Amino acid sequence: MKHLFVTITFLLAITTSSYAQIQSNLELTDIFNMEFVSDPQISPDGTKVIYVRNFKDIMTDKNLSNLWMINFDGSNNRPLTTGNHNDTYPRWSHDGKKIIFKSNRADDKTKLYMMWLDTREYVAITNSTEVPRDVAWSYDDKHLAFNMFVPKKRESIIKMPHKPEGAKWNAPPIYIDDTKYRGDGQGYLKSGNVQLFTIPIDGGTARQLTFTDFDHGAPIWSKDNALLYFSANFHKPEEMEPLDGEIYQIALEDGAIKALTNRYGPDTNPVLSPDGKKIAYLGFDDTHYGYQVTNLYTMNIDGSDSKIISADFDRDIQNIYWKNDGKGLYFQYDDKGDTKLAYISLAGKVSIITESLGGLSLGRPYNAASFSASKTDKFAYTLGATDHPADLGVADTKRSKRLTALNDDLFSFRNLGNVEEIWWESSFDNRKIQGWIVTPPNFDPSKKYPMILEIHGGPHTSYGSVYSAEIQAFAAAGYVVLYANPRGSTSYGREFGQLIHHDYPNNDYDDLMSGVDAVIAKGFIDEDNLFVTGGSGGGVLTAWIVGKTDRFKAAVVVKPVINWYSFVLYADNVAYFSKYWFDKKPWEDPESYLKRSPLTYVANINTPTMLLTGEEDFRTPIAETEQFYAALKLENVETAMVRIPGASHGIANKPSNFIAKVASILAWFDKYKE
Repeated sequence: MKHLFVTITFLLAITTSSYAQIQSNLELTDIFNMEFVSDPQISPDGTKVIYVRNFKDIMTDKNLSNLWMINFDGSNNRPLTTGNHNDTYPRWSHDGKKIIFKSNRADDKTKLYMMWLDTREYVAITNSTEVPRDVAWSYDDKHLAFNMFVPKKRESIIKMPHKPEGAKWNAPPIYIDDTKYRGDGQGYLKSGNVQLFTIPIDGGTARQLTFTDFDHGAPIWSKDNALLYFSANFHKPEEMEPLDGEIYQIALEDGAIKALTNRYGPDTNPVLSPDGKKIAYLGFDDTHYGYQVTNLYTMNIDGSDSKIISADFDRDIQNIYWKNDGKGLYFQYDDKGDTKLAYISLAGKVSIITESLGGLSLGRPYNAASFSASKTDKFAYTLGATDHPADLGVADTKRSKRLTALNDDLFSFRNLGNVEEIWWESSFDNRKIQGWIVTPPNFDPSKKYPMILEIHGGPHTSYGSVYSAEIQAFAAAGYVVLYANPRGSTSYGREFGQLIHHDYPNNDYDDLMSGVDAVIAKGFIDEDNLFVTGGSGGGVLTAWIVGKTDRFKAAVVVKPVINWYSFVLYADNVAYFSKYWFDKKPWEDPESYLKRSPLTYVANINTPTMLLTGEEDFRTPIAETEQFYAALKLENVETAMVRIPGASHGIANKPSNFIAKVASILAWFDKYKE
């Protein structure tokens, strides 16, 4: 963490100096100096907020975090925890006197802790080999419920003979018969399931409540502390129906489980009403579209009288909290690149409380935010903007306020690129498309600048008016950057998101090219120095673009899919991708898979193209990159392959990996820039 104190000598030197700090552009190592707020949790009475303050260590290449507490009015901002640890997940008790949190402060092993806020004393509640995931306080504040992975022995039909004493054989063969046997960022999955537990707050041995062969979602308590509610997918084979989940209840007395919902589709995120008589939850009727709007529902606690509340609200409902009077719920949603905090009545009427939530995606400008609500209708949220990562914001139903400015020290002597929203019409169907232009520091519109088109992944996600260290790094290197939300992006409703259903990539190409034309029309772009890059779904589109046009001087294709036939059989969610992104399996309709694969058009490519992927990426495995690299070599296209050791799909999860990615992209573009 940045030093909280400076010596008196140094302070006097600064205050008495007659020289102002010299302004300069961002440097790649500045990523280690950027901090951000996450997971703000407001107290039940709305008077205080505990938040996670995230920072990085340049010597160990680690992302670290501590807990801080601040009054709702912005006073008395103090650390609750300190040190180079990961302190996360603060959750208030109902009486507001204690919190639980997770920390790896002891032997780098993550445990669940409880802290008494009057004395700041804390104690480890768990000491298990696995880490508790979602944790909930009982209403009497005497117990915690949580879900946690429980390993089990993987049975193998292969029986190796006994080896002679002293013989050195290879490790035994690994027998796999699960459909989902590996996960991105997790590696090859251990055998076992996520089960439910309870534990008294004074510690001891956790009581395991479930013993099924399925994973159990986050638990919540009934008002009388006799039941837990949770979501799960108990439909065999659940691996082949990945979204078909229900809401269940389990009795603590005897472990009896009862299903409360029964429709085809995901029913998740149960939240109990203040009077304990209703449950709100999220989901949709599954129609196998790649993008489906998440709706809000309520039902009685016995599962009766299920109602859709948000039928007329064409946006995804996220992160729900009941209003204390039980007449509606608070939630967040993404709308045209902006994340908003809103209220919805049980009749479905929506009113906005505040806007500009965000800032949790430090690398690229994705919409990502969180908030919490008190019993007194006050809120704490991550406040995002184009000129800073997430800070802490608070609001009530009348006004909002920014409480922190964690990066003002860094940005006081670093110039940032200016971010401007832009809309244009797609050449394909005149549909309105939204994007953002980022100009270099000290921008002069009378000059000509090279330009980078940067494309988001997903494809069903959205960029927005939030800070991006990667985009700012490109701008600091002298490039104008365009990032956009082509068709298929979220935050524009069901119809826009479903435009690419079984048709991706295709006309999103026209949306992006029209955006490039719109920026060029402003007069400050050097048309001979256009570049393109994107990751994941953006890597797909980058590979597609260079197969369709030669207008870009160079391209960097990051963690792409270039062969859909191989991808759906090799990625970490084979049942999902083959069912929701295509109409048929590859061997049933190979033409559709090949038609949408950038590899099919490799003979058209003349653009110098770099490939960049993490070596442990199981979402868009590096075999996709290797195929495209080999194909480009066979076609005598200038190409290079960059492999990030130890990195999964989230390449920038390590600060140095973020630097490696940006440095690689800029090196390739600078090589071909005139």
